[in-house]
Amino acid sequence: MKDSLDLKTVIKNLKIDARGLGIPSGAAEVFIDKSVQAAEKSLRSKKIITEKDLKVAIAKELKKYNADFAYVYENRDKII
Repeated sequence: MKDSLDLKTVIKNLKIDARGLGIPSGAAEVFIDKSVQAAEKSLRSKKIITEKDLKVAIAKELKKYNADFAYVYENRDKII
């Protein structure tokens, strides 16, 4: 993944969202790890990756594991 994107922050936010949804930490770790890896793989061919690109790619992968988790992550900046 490109250095300009802070994956540590993304992963930290994903863990916070998972905890808020009551997803067990072990399951959350698996969902997050697999989703981030798949997103990185799908974005490798892009020269420039925006935060939105990363967010969309991760949310798409999260939907495979937990639709609520994906929804919260996608709408993180809109949820009060």
